[in-house]
Amino acid sequence: MPESIVSLINVEKRFGSNLVVRQMNMEIQEGEFLTLLGPSGCGKTTTLRMIAGFEDATSGIIKVQGERVENKEPYQRDVNTVFQNYALFPHMTVFDNVAYGLTIKKVPKDEIRRRVTEMLSLVQLAGYENRKPDALSGGQKQRVAIARALINNPKVLLLDEPLGALDLKLRKQMQIELKRLQKKLGITFVYVTHDQEEALTMSDRIAVMNGGVIEQLDTPREIYDRPKTRFVAGFIGESNIFDGVVRAVDGDLLRVECPAGMLTTRGEGFQVGEEMHVSIRPEYLEVGTGKFEGFELPAKVKDFTYMGTVVKTALDISDGTEVKLSRFEQDERFREGDAVQIFWDPDKSVAIKKAQA
Repeated sequence: MPESIVSLINVEKRFGSNLVVRQMNMEIQEGEFLTLLGPSGCGKTTTLRMIAGFEDATSGIIKVQGERVENKEPYQRDVNTVFQNYALFPHMTVFDNVAYGLTIKKVPKDEIRRRVTEMLSLVQLAGYENRKPDALSGGQKQRVAIARALINNPKVLLLDEPLGALDLKLRKQMQIELKRLQKKLGITFVYVTHDQEEALTMSDRIAVMNGGVIEQLDTPREIYDRPKTRFVAGFIGESNIFDGVVRAVDGDLLRVECPAGMLTTRGEGFQVGEEMHVSIRPEYLEVGTGKFEGFELPAKVKDFTYMGTVVKTALDISDGTEVKLSRFEQDERFREGDAVQIFWDPDKSVAIKKAQA
């Protein structure tokens, strides 16, 4: 396993009486693409800024390459940051923007020219040396900002929602380019976003944050397929979540009563009478007529929505909750208003412990 290049040990951050990062413990591995993902106000940008040195931790230890950095200035840490607004110097050319860090360090001019030329080629901006930022597109400005950060050969590159200002098509293109660039250079990327699809597309691991804590730190596939908390299940992708009580346990097979009826799932470590949650993705949901073993979930077909790549079917269940089913094509067996039964393969659903206060 790769060694940790960034360590956060019991790190907390307060703004007045507001505790925005709580007892954070995280090991970021050398050469990985790790994303801090969560809604606004969850503490992800504050965490990034503490690693960068732009915010002081209220308590705890931050290490880069095994060395404590809490008391070091940002320029003394072997990390560089790319911001959403790019922070380019408008009066400087692309060449001078990228060369800025080397110029400050008084690197010889010939070496500056060589390294800037190599870096602009790497980010596909060869020939743009003499342009000013106002003559560039959003995607080009972002590449300049990345080149300026990478030219100093940082051990860690911190990226704070760098694609947020781009349109959807360009953002998706830049996601792929950024991941390819990170793989080619082997530099550790720590990336902040609230966009779950972006995180799933680019990351080796994702830290899903909520209320200043990491709810789950795992690979994209594990986070999508096996969410460990109700928040993660609801935040990552689409999920149908049923709150219920365990009524019977047979090995790892659980019979669960929820307000809309009875359902079956698999899970270990649950007791009869225990409150819990069951998550099932729309693509794994099934509907039919008649009875289905282990399920008593009557529903009514509400409507169909064509989404381009999939057709989503909305279903109303008896407690008033809407659940969704996704398919590549519309199920022609049913029409709006039809009464159906919901069921699924218990192996496809996830049993989630109820969070303790």
